[in-house]
Amino acid sequence: MSGAHIASSAAAIAAAKAAERMREEEEKMTSYNKDDLNGWEFKIMRSNLGSFSKYEKVKKVCDEEAKAGWELVEKFDQYRLRFKRRVEMRAKDQYLDFDPYRTGLGGGGGVVALIVGLCLLALGALIMLVVYLKGQHIQVEPAGIAMIVVSVGILVLLLGLIFVRFRSGKRR
Repeated sequence: MSGAHIASSAAAIAAAKAAERMREEEEKMTSYNKDDLNGWEFKIMRSNLGSFSKYEKVKKVCDEEAKAGWELVEKFDQYRLRFKRRVEMRAKDQYLDFDPYRTGLGGGGGVVALIVGLCLLALGALIMLVVYLKGQHIQVEPAGIAMIVVSVGILVLLLGLIFVRFRSGKRR
């Protein structure tokens, strides 16, 4: 088993454990009694990019959710908000221009995919460069490779941040 395979397996296991911890935490934080549930429905809105750290973003989301009758119950953290609404509000769902049961905000998954894709592209280009230079019998020092990797990584991160900033300025 290669080191890359072991690392990706470990990352997948860590991500699954983190998701499970988050679900368990939400279960503990959202305990309801029978009266709480009578006539109410609840949802948790998530932001992969931690957009709820900014008051303006929380207010914008709350204002939009209010159109469907959702009321903010609490802000768990910069990634999660809990809402509730009366079940009678379902009758107005057909007049909304968005899904009242949405639970995700923005394209965080798309941004992450873009960044990962760019990183893989940069890594592939780096490997091709090293193979080419080795074929030309030019000695490549490990420090030089590390410097190229760091430079490409910084470039990819900057592109990702610019993309995220660009997307956050657009209406979702």
